[in-house]
This record gives sequence, structure tokens and C-alpha cells, in this order.
Amino acid sequence: MKTLTFGVEGMACAHCKAAVEGALTALAGVESAEADLDAKTATVVCAEDVEEAALWDAVEAVGFDPVRR
Repeated sequence: MKTLTFGVEGMACAHCKAAVEGALTALAGVESAEADLDAKTATVVCAEDVEEAALWDAVEAVGFDPVRR
């Protein structure tokens, strides 16, 4: 397992946080996801083979902007 943290722009409320977390945890290989409204980040614990691009795509699909590295 690996842990990845990246920025997420556009989150403003608990609904936003839940949408981001739901989109990320729906991905195969993701064990957990926690969005932080104050820090504007998401932290994901996932299998080694999960690509960051897949995480970013999931965040974009629910209307938020991932901060790519």
C-alpha cells in the first residue's frame, strides 16, 4: 500500500468533502480517502499499482480541480 496526498481546489463544504471522498473510494485499489476542507487536500491509501492520474480523473469527474504535481 502507498499513501498519496494532493491538492483539491473548489471544495467549500461537507458535501464537497463527501463527493471527493466518494469518488476516490469508488476506485479499484483504493482502501481509504480523506479530504481536508481547510488544507484543500485529499489523502488516499491505495494499492501500489493505482496511478495518480486515475485519482485526479475521479476528482475532476465530480467537479473539482486536483492540483497535479
